[in-house]
Amino acid sequence: MATTDTAAGSADRPANAAVPADRTVRRTAVAGESPVKSRGTGRTPARRGIFSGSREGRAAGSRIAVNIVLLVISVLYVVPLLWMLLASVNSHASFKLSVGTPTFDNFDRVLNWDTTYLPMINGLLLSGGGTLICVVCSILAAYPLSRYRSRLRRPFLYTILFSTGLPITAVMIPVYSMFVQVNLIDSMLGTTLFLAASALPFGIWLMKNFMDGVPIVLEEAARIDGAGTMTVLWRVILPLMGPGVTVVTIFTFIGMWGNFFVPFILLLDPAKLPASVSVFNFLSAHDQTQYGQLSAFSIIYSIPVVMLYLLLARRLGGGFALGGAVKG
Repeated sequence: MATTDTAAGSADRPANAAVPADRTVRRTAVAGESPVKSRGTGRTPARRGIFSGSREGRAAGSRIAVNIVLLVISVLYVVPLLWMLLASVNSHASFKLSVGTPTFDNFDRVLNWDTTYLPMINGLLLSGGGTLICVVCSILAAYPLSRYRSRLRRPFLYTILFSTGLPITAVMIPVYSMFVQVNLIDSMLGTTLFLAASALPFGIWLMKNFMDGVPIVLEEAARIDGAGTMTVLWRVILPLMGPGVTVVTIFTFIGMWGNFFVPFILLLDPAKLPASVSVFNFLSAHDQTQYGQLSAFSIIYSIPVVMLYLLLARRLGGGFALGGAVKG
């Protein structure tokens, strides 16, 4: 009877009626075939493009090319440093990269008052004093530029931006004439002030950009509590832009520490010259350059900059401590 009913049902179904999908799957499974089971829409999954492999290959080739370029640039930086390290412990160092018997005679010859200690102290006084003046003036100048709106604000910022690209050699002749007239030539104080003034445009531009990142709502909340302008600046804004102040301090100090031309022109007494100028004593135009002592002095000369960076490096990685400051 079941066979008769099935046959009757098949006879009643039209010839062009579609066979249900579940019966097709069961028939295929009985026949031993492996059907492609579609998910979702019942369509066969699309095949990957024929160019997908070539795209991955091009991406890998680009990464390899970039790594090679970075490696070459790194070698260009590392080789001079390696030469300086090897020459500093080589008593017969020359312009060529060579390895000799390690000795510290070069350091013994340069570690004295006239050659190293006095120029380093002069450099610290000039660079440290100029950096302090520049950072304080940059903060005071960047605050109104960041918080107040004026018609002269944009032209003033463009003037500052133009001043950052002005070469120092273009103004040294009139500056030297002015220093002679006001009796500041061969003056440590005058040279410090000029170094601070020459670094001030770059410091103002950087400090203003960092100060723009501090939310103004914090300043408004402090003013509601009765804080004045200077209190808001030193108690609210500066603690939040510590990394920005650190960046300006490091860049300003490095620029002043390596400045050769300004002290060389404005300072006449050899006892007042910083280390950036006294390094000139190791050079000679008749192939008599003392490369070993020059390398040893260069290593000692770079210590203050490295120490400054290590002391302030913690503030560089922290970012602005604004998380949760404007909540509530």
